Amino acid sequence: MLLISFIIFLVPFCIFAAVMVRDPRTLWSGVTFFWMMAGLALSMFLILAYYSEWLSRRPAFIGVLVFLAALAVCGVIAFPIVLIVMFFVEGIKVIRHEGMRVSNLLSVFFSVLLAAYLTVWPMIGNLSRDTGSTMFYIIISFAAVYVLALMAMYVLSAILNLIHLKKNRKADYIIVLGCGINGSKVTPLLAARIERGIRLLSDNPNAVLIMSGGQGAGEDIPESEAMAFYAMEKGVDIEKIIMERKSVSTEENLQFSRELMTKQNPKIILVTTAYHLFRALILARQQGIKCVGFGAKTKWYFTLNALIREFMGYLSLTWRRHATVIAIVAGIVLVTHIF
Repeated sequence: MLLISFIIFLVPFCIFAAVMVRDPRTLWSGVTFFWMMAGLALSMFLILAYYSEWLSRRPAFIGVLVFLAALAVCGVIAFPIVLIVMFFVEGIKVIRHEGMRVSNLLSVFFSVLLAAYLTVWPMIGNLSRDTGSTMFYIIISFAAVYVLALMAMYVLSAILNLIHLKKNRKADYIIVLGCGINGSKVTPLLAARIERGIRLLSDNPNAVLIMSGGQGAGEDIPESEAMAFYAMEKGVDIEKIIMERKSVSTEENLQFSRELMTKQNPKIILVTTAYHLFRALILARQQGIKCVGFGAKTKWYFTLNALIREFMGYLSLTWRRHATVIAIVAGIVLVTHIF
């Protein structure tokens, strides 16, 4: 029993470790981590069952385990409610601080949709009595659960890609991704990225900062120039800075920054805001750029809203494969009901 319990945990742990070592910039990092934790929970259950006789003679210990189990169950039950309230409250904060724009309504919209799915949608299912309505309800339910699970794995993968045991990566280049500037001045969001890059430069003294960003509407100079000026004000030598002035998107940030690198097989660090990092790493992987990412912090109330936006951006990159999964399940449901 103990050997089986150990194997149940060890196999998913090895798969997770292999994914993280080979390339963590995929959703498989989150999926395999979830499998590993599920394996750990199952192995712990088997171990407790194996020692049940020993535990039966220690009621105090059993009481603690029952309390922890009840706490876990309550946490699982309460999680959707906490999630709805958190996204709604933080969404209101975004609107108060950032204004009433469509992009700022994502958190509130998500919380309302989730609340409707958990309350109203089951009642609609109970009203569905004909075969067509039942099939439609099953397919839409699966699609909703699939997208929610996908979002959970996306968030988990994003968190895992933010965790680093060391900052010294012997990097050759540190790419700092630009974002909007006010005239010729960097915004607080962009300043946080630059300062993160400067700290990483001190940990990787042989590296060069690549400030990546072109000139957008309403900007007096390219973002990279404003970023370079800010870094020099913070004490960075101009010789440690390269400016990439052409890009107007994350894809171009990566593409044009890579073209400025002269070293063969360079070691690259990518710096952007924490909520944006995982999607940037996915885009870098698609371009064949090997790199690790470090995230700059931003305000919590803004992070949730932006994370939903980033997840939508991820779906726009990968929608075909996920639409295929939903279509296959829909086909199975249709065939099942027909035959």
